[in-house]
Amino acid sequence: MGTSIEIMAKDGSGSFKGYLAVPASGSGPGIVLLQEIFGINDTIRGIADYYAEEGYVVLAPDLFWRQEPGVELGYGPDDWQKAFGFYQGFDQDLGIADIDAAVEALRARPECSGQVGALGFCLGARLAYLTACRCNVEVAVGYYGMGIQDHLDEAANIKGRLVLHFAENDEYCPTEQREQIHAALQGQDNVELYLYPGVDHAFARAGSEHYHKPSALMAHQRSVTAFRKAMGPHYDLSALWDKHCEYEFDTRNVADTMATMVAEPYVNHIPTLTGGVGYKNLYRFYKNHFVDANPPDTKLIPISRTIGDTQIVDELLFCFTHDREIDWLVPGIAPTGRYVEIPFVAVVKFRGDKLYHEHIYWDQASVLVQLGVLDPAGLPVAGRETAAKLLDETLPSNELMGNWPSSEGKD
Repeated sequence: MGTSIEIMAKDGSGSFKGYLAVPASGSGPGIVLLQEIFGINDTIRGIADYYAEEGYVVLAPDLFWRQEPGVELGYGPDDWQKAFGFYQGFDQDLGIADIDAAVEALRARPECSGQVGALGFCLGARLAYLTACRCNVEVAVGYYGMGIQDHLDEAANIKGRLVLHFAENDEYCPTEQREQIHAALQGQDNVELYLYPGVDHAFARAGSEHYHKPSALMAHQRSVTAFRKAMGPHYDLSALWDKHCEYEFDTRNVADTMATMVAEPYVNHIPTLTGGVGYKNLYRFYKNHFVDANPPDTKLIPISRTIGDTQIVDELLFCFTHDREIDWLVPGIAPTGRYVEIPFVAVVKFRGDKLYHEHIYWDQASVLVQLGVLDPAGLPVAGRETAAKLLDETLPSNELMGNWPSSEGKD
């Protein structure tokens, strides 16, 4: 996805390479991506491509070039030994000067809209912190950095936003060091510090033995939010989601629906495990089991919408007459002819200006009760009442609680 460019060193000692990834739009704010101790390998290039999808022009400079240009290591025992050798031989001050050269080179490129941030992992996280202290960047983000506590005297120089992600069980940044960092930085308005319980170093690197997807997803959302707030790009996520829903439920055009999504999206209807992962399977699902499979009177009634920097959460009523088998919602249930109203929650994640995924939640028991295939007698479930109470909070509460009357008059 990316290309290799040359960056001139500030001390006149020559030039070094950097991996450049550009968003599909062709331009955007810049991010200088700072490597782990393993060089500009597949992991770093993948992260660069990932953030390019988010709308950024990403430059990953080869920071070990003064020792050996083009270092690209894996994560096996031998590569670890080589990586620590490069780490021990790394001149940090010259490295920051090279990062500064990369920042200026990126800012000068026609693809870059002008503002530049930094993002680093492991060694790169400490360098991201020092970049915030010494270089002209709008925002710097670091994952599980080591040695930051040795440079806290420079924190007063931070002018942009700083976001640091820490792993609770990180042997390279143990509790004592983390507490020093927190004590020095947590009072600054432009600093965000996050701790991820029960995880270890490299929790955000897919394929790592310590990879923890929930923490990685949360950290990524916080990171992109910081970049968005500090330097954009800003997208009208509400309009993008509305257009996607228009293609799904109004014009019922599968090609147009897929065009609103990233190259490899996914949809997960949580209660029924229906949807699709990847373009091919999701297209098949939309074409044969969703877009043209919904009843003609299908209606979405919005209740609330929460818009973040990377996602939307919609609360709505989903209404339809069950005049056909609806594979994705009630697979295997023959048409009953009954009208159904159910509360829905849609969590919609974006990458840049494209939908990345949908997580859709509803109460399946309420659907089955309304269709007459589940007898609610003796069960703590309700039918259409769940939708009615969403619109009218004054309707009775606690009627499924047999012991509710026993608390009458109690404190």
